Amino acid sequence: MYRRRRHVYFTMMAVCLGLFVGAWAVVRLWSVPAAVAMCVVAMVIPPFAAVVANRRGPEDRWWDDPSGDPKSDEWWDELDGRRKPR
Repeated sequence: MYRRRRHVYFTMMAVCLGLFVGAWAVVRLWSVPAAVAMCVVAMVIPPFAAVVANRRGPEDRWWDDPSGDPKSDEWWDELDGRRKPR
C-alpha cells in the first residue's frame, strides 16, 4: 500500500506542477484570469497530497510501536492484555 500512496502523491504533485507551468507558459497568452485560476487550483493540491502521503493504512501497525518509555510501554501492554514474561 505504501507504493500506491507514493504514486498518488507524485501524481498529484505532477498535476500541480503541470497546472502551474501550463498556466503561465500557455494559458496566460489567451486568458490571464484563467491562468490565475489554474494557479489557485495548483496551490490547493500540495496540502492534500501531503495528507495522502502521510496517511496510515490498515496494514500499518503504528499502535504496536514502543514509545521509548519502559513504564508507559509496560502499562499499555498490561492494558492490552499482553504481559511480558519476567
